[in-house]
Amino acid sequence: MKKCSLILGLALLFSCIVLAESTPDKPAKKAVKLFNGKDLKGWKIQGTEKWYVQNGELICESGPDKQYGYLATEKFYKNFDLSLQFKQEANGNSGVFFRSTFEGTRVSGWQVEVAPPNHDTGGVYESYGRGWLKQIPDAEEIHLKMGEWNDLRIRVEGGRVQTWLNGHPMVDFEDEKIAAANGSIALQIHDGGGIKVRWKKIMVQEL
Repeated sequence: MKKCSLILGLALLFSCIVLAESTPDKPAKKAVKLFNGKDLKGWKIQGTEKWYVQNGELICESGPDKQYGYLATEKFYKNFDLSLQFKQEANGNSGVFFRSTFEGTRVSGWQVEVAPPNHDTGGVYESYGRGWLKQIPDAEEIHLKMGEWNDLRIRVEGGRVQTWLNGHPMVDFEDEKIAAANGSIALQIHDGGGIKVRWKKIMVQEL
């Protein structure tokens, strides 16, 4: 009986060890600030357009050249859950790029659109490539609050891309080309001039 009890005890202990070792991976990383509210530390300016900090907000504004401009993270983010707030002033044509790389102001990557009303904010566009991958149904255009603060969430994992605008799901799709890519998160100023957008509470959780 003692031998049986010992064998059973050892078997139970071994099972516990196996279960402990087979538990899910480490807990998910906590969300961290991409923008510290003070300066552009951790970011790199691409182009000649204006990027500056004012009253704890990150502001992008067209410069004299009226060309495309980007503010890209120095670090690459492949799988992540990003949240931020933006407020459009004047012409708010901008965007949030992901898994993107740069040669000057020429970008290879994907943009979650930030644009004036009825121009697909929350949709996904591939620059210098296939163009629109997912646009927004007309019925979903009501969620943008022009001239007010808006909440934008972007989740990219593997080849799956999901976006939400002010809590409303906007797109959810899979793409093989996106799945194979890696690169920076970046904010955009569209060309044409007259653009000004404010950003704050930029947080990212790596997945």
